[in-house]
Amino acid sequence: MRSRLTLVYGALFAATGAVLLAITYLLVLTSRPPTPLVAGEGPTGDLRALARHQHQAMLENLLLKSVMALALMAVISFVVGWLVAGRMLRPLRTMNSAIKRISARNVHERLALPGPRDELRNLADTVDGLLERLHSAFDAQKRFVANAAHELRTPLTLEHALLEESLLDEDRDVSSMRSTMARLLDLSEQQGRLLESLLTLAESEGGLDHRDPLDLAEIAERVVRTAEEAGPRVDGDNPGAGEGNGSRADGNSHCTDAAPGPGGHGRPPAAGRPSPRLVAAIAHAPTAGDPALVERLIANLVDNAVRYNVPGGRVDISTRAEGDRAVVSIANTGPAIPPEQVYRLFEPFQRLDRTRVDDHHGLGLSIVRAIAVAHDARLTADARPQGGLAIEIHFPLAGLR
Repeated sequence: MRSRLTLVYGALFAATGAVLLAITYLLVLTSRPPTPLVAGEGPTGDLRALARHQHQAMLENLLLKSVMALALMAVISFVVGWLVAGRMLRPLRTMNSAIKRISARNVHERLALPGPRDELRNLADTVDGLLERLHSAFDAQKRFVANAAHELRTPLTLEHALLEESLLDEDRDVSSMRSTMARLLDLSEQQGRLLESLLTLAESEGGLDHRDPLDLAEIAERVVRTAEEAGPRVDGDNPGAGEGNGSRADGNSHCTDAAPGPGGHGRPPAAGRPSPRLVAAIAHAPTAGDPALVERLIANLVDNAVRYNVPGGRVDISTRAEGDRAVVSIANTGPAIPPEQVYRLFEPFQRLDRTRVDDHHGLGLSIVRAIAVAHDARLTADARPQGGLAIEIHFPLAGLR
């Protein structure tokens, strides 16, 4: 780089010097030599020939000395160009050395290039921004691995304890053994759900290989039907059961008092707890993407809204076309959420209530965010003043990508 810049500087100086020399030479060449005169007489032929000879000699001398000066200045310009190029490239060498020293262990270091706000300073600041994002990504990866290891280790430890207890207790009867096996089977299912969620998260963050036309309304209807088929609500504990006025843009109404059921759409609330009322307002919302991932997104939203709700609460789900976007929104009447904590819930293994004991691992909303990003969708989440969470996901409308 330094050599190329030196050649450019030197070549430019030599070229401009040669042009200046040529112009000067042409100006002198085209000037008329002085005509010698003898007092009282006209110009003589010998004097005119002598003047022309002197003019020609002057031109040759001017050309020779100018070429020698140009050659000398060209050499000087190459030397000066080499020094100037080195001075100009010194910040780049500093940046290069600093970047070579940075690795995964010291990615927190920054270039912090001093000097005026020029192109090199802007480049250094851009690299610092990249390093900051890499640092954040590495930290997030470390937290993710640590949390995943913790979530997997807990059921494994419990399984080991149950098996060890069964082996040490020689007097256990068949009923006790069946109870232990049931608990082991439940722990195995929890691990399977965790691994499935981790795979879905990895698949979503890897982007989409293809996009198929789909309608958010059809997918939302399937999720609602799954909720309706999950089973009856808790008897007599939901005063609004069967009396909702959920509406659809096509004239049909959906209102159910069942939480999402098996098959990847969550589980009903615990026994004795009134299930939330699910109200759907479904309208045509065409977009393009992976239908299975979009269904998982909506199912996770419904599952989260049902699980983290108040007894006898309500879950509203709707789809619509709005401008150049296909929108799916869901809101619930859950517990109050501090506004500053909302977007933390979309990080892996993050839950607002860590004292809550259930088989959720805090991956549902992080999967929602990853699927939304893979579909170039915009996600917004707001804590509702009366409690609960309102989430909207804006997909690109079909045909407008």
